Amino acid sequence: MASASSLKRALRAEVKRRVVAVSAEEKRRQSQALARKVTEHSKYLQAERVAIFLSMQDEEVHTEEIIKDIFQRGKLCFIPRYKPGSNRMDMVRLASLEEVFSLPLTSWNIRQPAEDDAREEALCTGGLDLMLVPGLAFDKYGNRLGRGKGYYDRYLQRCRLHPTGQPYTIALAFTEQLCEHVPAAENDVKIDEILFEES
Repeated sequence: MASASSLKRALRAEVKRRVVAVSAEEKRRQSQALARKVTEHSKYLQAERVAIFLSMQDEEVHTEEIIKDIFQRGKLCFIPRYKPGSNRMDMVRLASLEEVFSLPLTSWNIRQPAEDDAREEALCTGGLDLMLVPGLAFDKYGNRLGRGKGYYDRYLQRCRLHPTGQPYTIALAFTEQLCEHVPAAENDVKIDEILFEES
């Protein structure tokens, strides 16, 4: 029987192929539909402190419209900062929508604040109410397949130790990222809700 890691590897390759085959226009269309779903969602409307990813443009749901809405509603916005050469990720405060475009690019082509850029980290202050999560593949049971580094699983485990506890988690998915079953290991953290166009 194949190991969980080899099943994950095969599924990553398959879903990447599916997503690459989707046109830029269709990705934009699905992203806009998801932005509407998020900004009308009761958990989002109630949340004051929101963590959101900055999209890898060709591979993930585009989040610019949601980030714009976060600032328009006066919510606090936190974005990932991945520590080079480790599996550590922090959620750090973003000051404005405009600031996104001036952030440096990582080797993964993701914008994030520089390591020496002092910022409020969500778990050092009031925690998080809601986390919008990326990924490669998802199933209806809340299982999520990331890129294999475990950043979000580790961060959510750290959230559990915060006085406010773990935030409500919503994964944003293109329809092509939905799978019948995503293999999960013991340390993989389930997502509370998967949002896709037809959900």
